[in-house]
Amino acid sequence: MNTIIPKIALGKLHGFGPVRIAQLISKMGGIEEIFTASLNEIYMQTGFAKSLLREIKREEALLFAEKEGQFCEKNGVSPLFFLDHNYPRRLKQCQDAPVMLYYKGTSELNQKKIVSIVGTRNETNYGQSILEELINSLKDQNVLVISGLAYGVDIHAHRLCIENKVETIAVLGHGLDRIYPNSHRTTATKMILNGGLLTEFPTNTNPDRENFPMRNRIIAGLSDATIVVESKESGGSMITADLANDYSRDVFAYPGDVNRVFSSGCNKLIKNQKAHLVTKASDILKIMNWETKPSGSHHSLDLCLSDVEQKIVDFLIKNGEVHSDSLCNALVLPPSQLSVILFNLTLKNVIQAAKGNRIQLMPY
Repeated sequence: MNTIIPKIALGKLHGFGPVRIAQLISKMGGIEEIFTASLNEIYMQTGFAKSLLREIKREEALLFAEKEGQFCEKNGVSPLFFLDHNYPRRLKQCQDAPVMLYYKGTSELNQKKIVSIVGTRNETNYGQSILEELINSLKDQNVLVISGLAYGVDIHAHRLCIENKVETIAVLGHGLDRIYPNSHRTTATKMILNGGLLTEFPTNTNPDRENFPMRNRIIAGLSDATIVVESKESGGSMITADLANDYSRDVFAYPGDVNRVFSSGCNKLIKNQKAHLVTKASDILKIMNWETKPSGSHHSLDLCLSDVEQKIVDFLIKNGEVHSDSLCNALVLPPSQLSVILFNLTLKNVIQAAKGNRIQLMPY
């Protein structure tokens, strides 16, 4: 735990965000040096203004980090620093990603398929039926579902995920020393074993109003796609959808009755071409290219594949889209021989090339 203390402290340096902190680490040669060097040494090596450096409050940040580290160790919380390998890679691509996250759970934050589901706190029967079909369709797709533990669509999505054994993570607008709203505590506890709880806020952070727009950027940034079930034209769901668009992520919205206030936001997103119009989960899976791939036996029966071709198909079924080097290593084949086999499979319409010298099965 001692190694994480300076990282937590970095997140509390006054006036320093991810970009400046990365510059600090690079120019100082390490994290510990930022706290042991004099301010003049930091100035000489980094060129940061002395007036800025005088305000960073390193001692105060370290004292805070000691207490926060003790809480994390005692309560099974994992602090995730933005330069660590286990920090969510999708979030790391966002310019405003937090320096530090706090996570308690069992799900991998860098899973292959992640969606965020958001919507109104005043969920209607229409929204409930959408969610039930959506979660039921995702349960066999190995998709991780992100939401915000709020009333309405959020909590319903989390609970349906638990019922259907779909991993789900709640992003919180407060520290992990509390749950808000308190009535969702039982669900949150279950989620730790079926997903997790994630926040950028340290302990003793209240669920203040201004925290939730900040929380929403993490919901959008963690995911490949954001799905808006029901929403009015303003509020957290629309903020999250706008952020997802800013991050160049896919956004989906279910249309609704033009006279219903809680369909007006979804209809507006679709009208302004800020979201794909979807009416069922299969629309989302198709657009994301997440449709269930055919089994290897199906290919063998119809196409009479050779043994090595079948091994390649089986490998792609298991692992999805892969780099050609991974196939070489897995099958112990020289690149020249693999190229011939892949060419033949392409002619048979079994595989197709993807970006970056990667290979994937043809969608059926």
